[in-house]
Amino acid sequence: MSTKPTPNYQNAAVLGHPDIIETAKEAERVAYYLEAKGIRTIHGSLHDDAIRKEIWSKNIDLVVTLGGDGTVLRAGHLCAPVNVPILAINMGSLGFLIEVSPKEWPQAIDRLLAGDCWIEDRMMLQASLWRAEKKLYQLDVLNDAVIARGENLRPVHLRVSLDGLEMTTYVADALVVSTPTGSTAYALAAGGPILPPNLRNILLVPVAPHLSIDRGIVLAEGSTVSVTVLSDHGSVVSGDGQESITLRQGDRVEVCASKFVTRLVRFQEVDYFYRNLVKLMDQNPSAGTQS
Repeated sequence: MSTKPTPNYQNAAVLGHPDIIETAKEAERVAYYLEAKGIRTIHGSLHDDAIRKEIWSKNIDLVVTLGGDGTVLRAGHLCAPVNVPILAINMGSLGFLIEVSPKEWPQAIDRLLAGDCWIEDRMMLQASLWRAEKKLYQLDVLNDAVIARGENLRPVHLRVSLDGLEMTTYVADALVVSTPTGSTAYALAAGGPILPPNLRNILLVPVAPHLSIDRGIVLAEGSTVSVTVLSDHGSVVSGDGQESITLRQGDRVEVCASKFVTRLVRFQEVDYFYRNLVKLMDQNPSAGTQS
C-alpha cells in the first residue's frame, strides 16, 4: 500500500547505527539541516533510551536512519506501533530497503518537505511464543521469524499447522516464516521465492530440509501459522535476527500478520522494486568482484 504524505513535519529524530562510527557525525549534519528547516530535531544512537522514549511518547513525527537494512529493521520495530515514517539513508553495505545515499540526503529531505515523495507501507508479522497455554513472548517483525536448531547440530523437527489444520512436519536446520520484505533476506538465501513488497502474504521456507518439503510455500493473506517444536535436543526462535530465545519440546510459535506496518519514505516510482532488485543482486558485495 502507498500513500502521499502530508509535508508538515515538526519533530524529527535522527538515529545512527551504534557500531558505524561515521553515522554519529552524519547524524549531527542531518539534524542541523532539519533544524535549519524549522523542524525540532534530536539525534543520537538507535539504542539511545531517551530518544526511544520520545518516539514511543508520540512526540516525534519523522525518523531518519543512518545505517544499513538492519538499522531500518530496528527502527521499524520502534516506529511501527506509533505510525511514524522512516527516511533511511544508506551507510551500510547493500540496502535492499534503502534508496538514499549519503551524498543525496539533502535533496531527499528537500523533496520530503515539499511533498515530492510517497509512503510505502510494509507488512509486518506478529510472532508469539507459547508454552502450554501461557504466552511468554511477542514480537512484531519486518523481515522474518526463524525457528532453528540451537548449538546441537542435529536438525529440528517442527510440526506446522495452518489456520488450525496440520500441514506437515519439517526436519530441517531451520524454518523461516517471512514477510514479502523478508523474501529478499534469509528466505532468499535459503532458496525461497522473491515476493513484491506490496503483497500481504506469508512465506514458509525450510533451511536444509531432510526428507521434507523442500520448496518455499506462499500462504494466503490472513493465514495463521503455528510451529510446534517436536525435538527434545534444543532449538531457538529469533525475530529479525535479534537475540535468540531458547525453546523447549512442545513450545509453539504462532505467526500471523501484524496490525502494524513499517512506513518507508520513497522517492522513486511505485514500480521501483524489480529494477532495484536486479541492480542490487548484480552488485552484491558479499559475492566478491568478478573479472
